[in-house]
Amino acid sequence: MAVKKFNPVTPGTRHKVAGTFTDITCSVPEKSLLEPKKSSGGRNHVGKMTVRYIGGGHKQMYRVIDFKRAKDGMAAKVATIEYDPNRSARIALIVYADGSKSYILAPNGLKVGQTVLSGESVAPEVGNTLLLANIPLGTIVHAIELYPGQGAVLARSAGTYAQLLAREGKYAIIKLPSGETRMVLCACRATIGAVSNPDHSLEQHGKAGRKRWLGRRPHNRGVTMNPVDHPMGGGEGRSSGGHPRSRKGLLAKGYKTRNPKKTTSKFIISKKTK
Repeated sequence: MAVKKFNPVTPGTRHKVAGTFTDITCSVPEKSLLEPKKSSGGRNHVGKMTVRYIGGGHKQMYRVIDFKRAKDGMAAKVATIEYDPNRSARIALIVYADGSKSYILAPNGLKVGQTVLSGESVAPEVGNTLLLANIPLGTIVHAIELYPGQGAVLARSAGTYAQLLAREGKYAIIKLPSGETRMVLCACRATIGAVSNPDHSLEQHGKAGRKRWLGRRPHNRGVTMNPVDHPMGGGEGRSSGGHPRSRKGLLAKGYKTRNPKKTTSKFIISKKTK
């Protein structure tokens, strides 16, 4: 997918960069795979605002995505490539040989009419889901499981991918989009290829209204608040309030928040670089 710029006929189009949607083949989603999506507005069960800067936005329906790809050995034909308002990547509607339908994350380069498979002995082609034990070294993958049968949790956003570097015993060594290198069980599944819509990072909204359509309200900085409202608040003029902190006083910009006693730290070979 490419992006397009706009002539500055209005202030909102002066800096706007939007996708062309040329890869979309269907504008009506599969009704059987839709679920209602309730908007919280940042409020909890008693109506108290617990998350700021959330509210409004266009009404959306959730598309049920098959992150497990557990129908092994059954061929599925790609019927459509669709837009999903709940994620940055495109989704593909696949129809299995038995007539059942499901949505999957669309890999970059997947076309309507192609056939995708999942299982242990399928070919490592774009859109196919295999065990990490059966994927050739150096292959670009996405939608990776952390635990067997859990469903994909890693490398799912637009344009992202991971690379299978090596295998040691029952573990595969994977370099993640963040630059982190970690071990994952070879019994976990991954899908071949990179995620679709790689130009998503080039888009610019151009105006505040487009953020409101997405359900995001104006975000004000801590240094603009009063001392009673934020650790960075107060002072004369534009003076900052000391070291960057969150509203609860947690240090930002480099302060590590990961628990050093976390049991899964032993699987991380090198830390992320981004």
